[in-house]
Amino acid sequence: MAADFLAEVLPQPLHTLGLDGVRKFTAPQPPPRLTQVASVAEENATWAGPAGTHSSVRVRVYRPRVPRSGAAGLPCLLYLHGGGFTVGSLDGVDEVCRLFSRHAECVVVSVDYRLAPEHPCPAAIDDTRTAHAWLVENAADLGIDSRRIAVGGDSAGGGLAAALCLDLRDRALPQPALQVLVYPAVDDSFARPSWTEFADAPLMGAADAQWFWRQYVGDDGVAPSPLAVPFKAATLAGLAPAHIITAEVDPLRDDGEAYARRLDAEGVPVRHRRCPGVFHGFFTEVGAFSKAAEAVTDACADLRGVFTGGGLPGPPA
Repeated sequence: MAADFLAEVLPQPLHTLGLDGVRKFTAPQPPPRLTQVASVAEENATWAGPAGTHSSVRVRVYRPRVPRSGAAGLPCLLYLHGGGFTVGSLDGVDEVCRLFSRHAECVVVSVDYRLAPEHPCPAAIDDTRTAHAWLVENAADLGIDSRRIAVGGDSAGGGLAAALCLDLRDRALPQPALQVLVYPAVDDSFARPSWTEFADAPLMGAADAQWFWRQYVGDDGVAPSPLAVPFKAATLAGLAPAHIITAEVDPLRDDGEAYARRLDAEGVPVRHRRCPGVFHGFFTEVGAFSKAAEAVTDACADLRGVFTGGGLPGPPA
């Protein structure tokens, strides 16, 4: 979606459409399925959690056209779609998940987490935890190597991926092999320069992003769970290595880049890429933006490197 096209089809700020209007405007068309994988199937990921709790979330599982390497199984990427915690779907990230599966040579598990405001915070966090626990506990049956599970997501999904890493660390559980955070929603201060500089950015401006946040946490804007705001964690030490992607023309840009710098300062290996000339939402538009395909390919290279025992190439930006 180019900026001039968006200006024609969306002449007013996105949030002014109201919840129903936003969902109608952002509803994905049937996925193009341009990238072929071995199989795609939907399953219910269930988890018997602590204190007798039981939860379930729908997931879509993509399998690559590569054989299992030994008894351990294939590596896996747990993927969380974007959409301001309020919109978004499995279909909206279908092509991206296919690309990840094919080029990172891994199983991809895409999570259909519950959406706000019907299911406010921490429902999406809980569903992310459920999907990951299900993957780990059923790795052998799924043909997945539990030691090579990465997590990733775009926008709200990037925030959920970051939250999962914090949650696992705080519960003294193993970290993912890598966290792929694409213009992640990790802070709620809305105060860094990009929030002013790109207040009227295409597709999602500053007021739109804050409207989405209120749908997720409530009208007072205060998150009911500390995991909803990863940047406010007391420490980021001990988290999974991170591949972070930001868009140049994006209110969230400076938040994601500040998160990358803080991870680096606290001893977490980080590789950051800022994509010039693109705006929030570009990453999943792989058929429209060459930079989207480039960014996905770059992330796949880091995933393959980590899955095969290597580290992240190059210093953080």
